[in-house]
Order: sequence, then C-alpha cells, then structure tokens
Amino acid sequence: MLTDVQIARQAKMLPVTEIAKRLGIDPEDLDLYGKYKAKLSDEVEKAFASKPDGKLVLVTAISPTPAGEGKTTTTVSIGQAMEHIGKKAIIALREPSLGPVFGVKGGAAGGGYSQVVPMEDINLHFTGDFHAITSANNLLCAMIDNHLQQGNALGINPKRIIFKRAMDMNDRALRGIVVGLGGKADGVTREDGFLITVASEIMAVLCLAENLADLKARLGNILVAYKYDGSPVYCRDLNAQGAMTALLKEAIKPNLVQTLENTPCIIHGGPFANIAHGCNSVRATKLALKMADYCITEAGFGSDLGAEKFLDIKCRVSGLRPNAIVLVATIRALKYNGGVKKEDLKNENLDALKAGICNLGAHIDSLRAFGMPVVVAINHFYADTDAEVQVVKDYCADKGVKAVVAKGFAEGGKGATELAEAVCEACEQPSELNFSYPDDCGIKEKLDMLAKRVYRAEGVDFSDAANAAIKDIEALGYGKLPVCVAKTQYSISDDPTKLGAPSGHRISIKEVRVSAGAGFVVALAGPIMTMPGLPKKPAAEAIDVDENGFIDGLF
Repeated sequence: MLTDVQIARQAKMLPVTEIAKRLGIDPEDLDLYGKYKAKLSDEVEKAFASKPDGKLVLVTAISPTPAGEGKTTTTVSIGQAMEHIGKKAIIALREPSLGPVFGVKGGAAGGGYSQVVPMEDINLHFTGDFHAITSANNLLCAMIDNHLQQGNALGINPKRIIFKRAMDMNDRALRGIVVGLGGKADGVTREDGFLITVASEIMAVLCLAENLADLKARLGNILVAYKYDGSPVYCRDLNAQGAMTALLKEAIKPNLVQTLENTPCIIHGGPFANIAHGCNSVRATKLALKMADYCITEAGFGSDLGAEKFLDIKCRVSGLRPNAIVLVATIRALKYNGGVKKEDLKNENLDALKAGICNLGAHIDSLRAFGMPVVVAINHFYADTDAEVQVVKDYCADKGVKAVVAKGFAEGGKGATELAEAVCEACEQPSELNFSYPDDCGIKEKLDMLAKRVYRAEGVDFSDAANAAIKDIEALGYGKLPVCVAKTQYSISDDPTKLGAPSGHRISIKEVRVSAGAGFVVALAGPIMTMPGLPKKPAAEAIDVDENGFIDGLF
C-alpha cells in the first residue's frame, strides 16, 4: 500500500497556468511561485466580479478523535467527484500550520487519492503567507516596546499590554516570557508571551478582510493595550498599520493549486478553529464562488467549533450563505466515542457503535438548527463492515438525514460520486441561515445562547477576570460583536474527557478578549491554550530529507 507522499509524488500535475485557463483566468494575471503554485492577482477578482455565484458547500465533522475523521480528504474528494458527474467545482481550503505538521497531526492537505498538491510545499512554507503574518504581528509588538523605550508618550501601562508575539510552531516554553532584560538600552522589562501564528489576530484579520483597504483599516483597529488612565490604545495610535499592510500586501492574495485529479483548489489563510474562527479567507471563498458551479470549503475541527464559527462569524461578516452542509463521520471515531480503544477499532463492534453514535446525532441536531440541509459522509475505512455502515445509515434516516459512504481516500473522485450527487440534491433544497444569537444582545447573553444551542450546556460560568474584561469590552462599545469561543476540540463540552454527546454541564469562561480588528470577541473556555506544546514524541522526529532533497515523514 502506497503512503500519501508516494501517491502525491506519482501525481501528474499540470502547470498552474493550465489550471488557471480551465477556470477562465488569464495566465498573465497570475503571480507564479514556481510551476505549480500561484497567487491570484487583483485583476482576477475584477475579471470575475460580474459573474453569478455558484453553490457553496460547507464540509465539517463530528468531534475529532485519535481515530481520525478525514474532513479535508472528504472535501477534496467531493471537489474531484463533481468533475466525474459533470459539474464544475473548485475547492477552498485553509493553509496548514507548521505547529501540527511537526507536532501531532502531521500534514493537512488531504490523504490517499484525495490530496492537494504539491503537498510538501503546501505543508511547509508554501507561498510565505504565514511568515508574512508572523512578521506583521511581531512588527507591531516591536513598535509597542519601542514606544515604551522612547518615552511612552501615549502613557501605555506595561502591565496592560494585551497584544502578544507570534510564532508558527508549537513551543510551550514561550507561553510566558519576560522581555527587556539587560541594561537601560535593552527595553522596558515586562511580562509577555507568544501565540501560535494561527491564533494571532493578524491571521483573523487577513481572513476576514475584503480587500487591501479593509485589511489596513482592520489592522489599525486592533486593540493592543490600555493606558494608565484605563483608556484604550490601538494599533493606529502607534502608526503601525501601514507598515504591517506592506508586509501583507502579497499574503492577502489567494493561492491557486490543484488536486491529484487536477481539480482547482484555492488555499488561503489558516486560523485554528479551537482557538480562532477556523475558516479560510472570505476573499478566497467569494472568488471561488464566481469561478465554478460549486465551491467546496471546510471549517476546522468538529461542527461545534469550525462550522459554528463559519456560520456565526464568517457568514455574518461577509454575507456568505452555504447551500448545504456535509458532516463527515467515521465508524472508527463513533466506536471510539462508544468506549473502544484505538487499537481495537478495526474489529466490528455494533454495541460500541450504537453507544457512540450519539456524537453524530448531536452534531446533526446542531447543524440543522442553523437551517441548512445536511448530508452525512461516512468516510470509509477498509475494516468497516456492512453491518456497521447500515447502523449509521439507519440512524441518520431516523433523524431525517441522508448518509452516504465515501471512498475518496482509496478511490479519489470516483469513490465520492454518490456523495457529490447527494450534495447537489441538497443544494437545491430550501435553506435559511439562523444564527445562534442576534447581534443586539450582550456578550454574556450570546455566550449563554451559544452554549445551550451548540454545546448542549445548561449555562455559562464566568471567572472574575472574565466578568471584568466583559465590562471593559462593552464599555468600549464592542458588546455587539459576535463571539469566538476557544475551547477543546475533543468534546462538544469544554471538558476534553467528555466524549459522545454530553449534556447538562456548564461552560466555564476563564478569560475574554476583544479582537477589535477582526471584529469578534474571544472567550477562552476550559483548559485551552493559545500556544500549543509538542507531544512526547513529536512528528518532527520522523521527518527527514534524503541526499536528493526528497522529504519523508510528513504523513
């Protein structure tokens, strides 16, 4: 059996100029990054501005488990399958973060015969977007500390600087640091810390900005600190937004690549869904909708995280509306939710499957409350039995949802044609986006409604620090912003040990921050970290390069 990287290396990629021609893009409007990668210039957006929108399909999943769900693989396979059934499709994905690549998860460009290529480039430096975001983030940090050093004319309180440094790597040692050690010329001594780049507000701003002017305005609106008198300090007060925009002027352009079957794919942006809003850029999604009959996009982690934020934040901000939602599940993951150990998941176990299938049911209920048609994709593994598949199909039928077996990993697009046809049918059904909460209620009310509707909780408990922060945020006029909950991806609740479909619990909000540039309020629930750490045996230990430059171990 071939590995993902071996399959990817056997792919017959077309020059990206040929992929662009298939979409009706003039190759002159591409900024080439080698033979197989390109950025789409502003001229492309102008050329497609008058085109009608295609159908938008959002792919999400049940709660992640060590057994794997295959959301990106399924997303890619649907895009490839659309070509098999005579539909023009384009895929819109996020860029992978180096943190998971070298940590636990590994690469994030799909798998098997449903991958996006060149996968090695995509999983590593790609077109440099993340480096630009990291640099813009840290330029702002440097200008804050320089302002303190040069006399602090704004009266910034060093103990109330809330904007942190960033790095696209898992490094727990940088969660809390002290800067400015040394002599008088070495800066003002203060406590600071790092976020992983995908949790940076700069990442969120880039992904929600409509254009370069909007990007610069949003950067200027970032709340970075408070003065000694308690008044706010914004990025624009430091005159940093212009230079930051200069660093990001290429990064804001979406990236064009292809799948193993030469289906076009736009990859752009990469916020985590457990600590940020978890969707690719608004600009990329809107452009993809102009280029094809169907845009297949995904949101990170389970539907309680990525899909909720796609719908309650990205759609609210951008006006986007999915026509259908695909909910990815694996029989392995459902058995894991039913109490089966990872090493035993290959064995048929109908009792465990029936015990764990409540997790799928909880995600179905949550998504249907948003008002859009849902199709369940059973991402097939070789050990799945007919009896197990039938249990899932029957369960979904009882809930009024169609479930389709998808074999995109093993068979590529042809293995997902039935799923693609079901998605097309779902897109023709009536739909109406019902947000989890209205704009005009307060932060606490939003979080309470979200907790009850999506997290199946009885309510929300706030720490003293969270209560104080909410009071300050609402006093600044940000109480009407949508909320972005940072919580564990492993459970619908905020407790990673509660598998299945927990209910009756309470969500604990320990910290609240405002991302004024991005346009949402971040609430940290439970034991969540915005700078992950490496596991005992990082994936990096298995990654190597031979004398010919071939990389091994990314998957």
